[in-house]
Amino acid sequence: MGRLLLSLLVLLTYASLSAQVDADGTPFSDAISKNIRKYRAASKKAYINKDEERAQFLFDSLIDHVIKGSYMDNFEVRKFSGKRIKLHNFEKPIFLVTYASWCVPGAGEIPALNQLAAQHHNQIDFVVLFWGAKKKVRKVKKKFGKYINVLYVDEKDNRSDFAIRSMKHSLGFPTTFVIDSSRKILDVSHNYQHHYSTGFSQSFNDHFQSFMHGVAQLKSN
Repeated sequence: MGRLLLSLLVLLTYASLSAQVDADGTPFSDAISKNIRKYRAASKKAYINKDEERAQFLFDSLIDHVIKGSYMDNFEVRKFSGKRIKLHNFEKPIFLVTYASWCVPGAGEIPALNQLAAQHHNQIDFVVLFWGAKKKVRKVKKKFGKYINVLYVDEKDNRSDFAIRSMKHSLGFPTTFVIDSSRKILDVSHNYQHHYSTGFSQSFNDHFQSFMHGVAQLKSN
């Protein structure tokens, strides 16, 4: 009886440790830091040569072979009230979109995100990270619905945060991160549907379908 209890205790302890290892995993910042120099050099060359197909291939390869399966760092940014918040304060799966004040969203981009957030906020936390002058960001913030958490990146606060810097300087804007409840990154995609000549209906439909793909991943995971 004593040996059986001891065996059960060992198995439970091992399972607990294994779960912790899986939950911790490889941080996003570690995964990308080992590969980013080579990616930047190749990507820069592709853009100089105006080879968009090659640039997209490099981005997709980075996502598929490096970033997917890593775990998003518990970085800290600010609410517009000035209060600090850590990413892991959000308990649900996270649909994270990065924006910058100098990147103008497509006509239907924010409305599409607002509609999805209104429909799925009970199961998913919708988070937007904004870079740029705070006054400009505050104006754009008003366009987002009440079910979207709009956070502000103050780069003076985040100079030493490699995850934050990588989002801006390596992956660019706007980019969507699909992150499950364990903080594992399931997918990353560029939001390149916002052609400025596209009308509202087409822009809305394109972005809704693109965003819905990430939402579906989180709901089925």
